[in-house]
Amino acid sequence: MALVVPVILGSVRHERNGARAARYVVKALEARGHEAPLVDPAALALPLLDRMYKEYPAGEAPEVLESLAATYRRADAFVIVSAEYNHSIPPALSNTLDHFLEEYFWRPSGIVCYSAGRYGGVRAAMQLRAMLGELGMPSIPSLLPIPEVHKALDPDGAPLQPWLDTSAGRFFDELTWYAEALRARRSHGTPY
Repeated sequence: MALVVPVILGSVRHERNGARAARYVVKALEARGHEAPLVDPAALALPLLDRMYKEYPAGEAPEVLESLAATYRRADAFVIVSAEYNHSIPPALSNTLDHFLEEYFWRPSGIVCYSAGRYGGVRAAMQLRAMLGELGMPSIPSLLPIPEVHKALDPDGAPLQPWLDTSAGRFFDELTWYAEALRARRSHGTPY
């Protein structure tokens, strides 16, 4: 059954390689029949966090937040695409995620991390695991690290390395399993 899986890109940098990874993820999810809206903080021009979406009076949140909230409420899972900045996550990603809370609850997340080097952003993924759990969308056990992202994906997100589709296939199989399981449980209600 089709899932709704927003893909949250964590970088706003000029000529960012993360866009390659995000495009790859969106295409891979869509090829499986899922809806994968891209959440790009550069395109959305999200404000720096002053008030969370839930802190605005009903109907008074900026339109960009209202639109994201509607997308997130439909979501069955999330994929976070993150670089590594100073052994942690990019500030734009933290800002993007922190605007919401309840909209994430009881939905799994998958972490796709990348870097220009050989570690594939895994140090950021470790920081991100703690944050995602606190937000109510715990990450699945597997990661999809993409080292040397500029050599692994072309600018349109097409894979340049044969290992990537194999690793991604297992990753998306696992994410789908968790998303379907939690969707089934949400249909019977949640603890609160």
